[in-house]
Amino acid sequence: MSKSKRRDIPVFATPLIETHCHLDYLDAAELQHTLVRARQVGVERIVTIAVSAANLDNVLALTKAAPDIWGTQGIHPHEAEGFDSAVEARIRAHAGDPRIVAIGEIGLDYYYDHADRAVQRKVFAAQLALAVELDLPIVVHTREADEDTRAILAEYAPQLQRKGVIHSFTSGLPLAEFCLDAGFMLGFNGITTFNSADNVRAVVTATPLDQLVLETDAPYLTPVPYRGRPNAPFYLPFIAERIAEVLEIPVETLLQAAYRNSLALFFPATGE
Repeated sequence: MSKSKRRDIPVFATPLIETHCHLDYLDAAELQHTLVRARQVGVERIVTIAVSAANLDNVLALTKAAPDIWGTQGIHPHEAEGFDSAVEARIRAHAGDPRIVAIGEIGLDYYYDHADRAVQRKVFAAQLALAVELDLPIVVHTREADEDTRAILAEYAPQLQRKGVIHSFTSGLPLAEFCLDAGFMLGFNGITTFNSADNVRAVVTATPLDQLVLETDAPYLTPVPYRGRPNAPFYLPFIAERIAEVLEIPVETLLQAAYRNSLALFFPATGE
């Protein structure tokens, strides 16, 4: 997209919470630039997501780097074959830190199949059991695995007091309806701005306003009008604008709901 079609990032009255990004992919200078710009457009809190044994420590360290960063602990399905008892022990230990707000990113990915599917299912279930034990919500990744995701979540959802979020939701409406009925939230990002994403926008319209949260999944999935650049939390306002348009509601109404939902999801005890 040409620079002439790009525009300033809008700033709204309601603060934003970035519920899913990967700040550990940035170097120190990029991190500081990202935090400054995010604050300038009203991003009040950022949740940075763990995906592998290699970045569990980095994510925890980032939560100490700035007062507006929180984190998760978990193993992504791509990295499922690296999950063992030692990694589980690290996740359990780190999850006791007050800056760690969820178990994730966990789930199933049958699109890339970077890990054996049976191993993915086993590791997903093990981390769901850990979330139940620790009374933490979950952050779920699922791609081309609707049936197995539903079956495994159906087993553990009744035990999860705090439920969680199915992030970057691109699955079918039947899985969306199951997850919503089970009490999960759905996370939507820059995909909602893509011309080809009518299927995702259809799920947005089926999602109750009190079960929707905003994310970027940065540095991936940069929204229009900045596709082609690395994504960042400061692009959240564009995602909010598009979702509000899809839902035919004022953007401030959407932002107020997303803010309440994000607090309820990750910060219920203290609102911090």
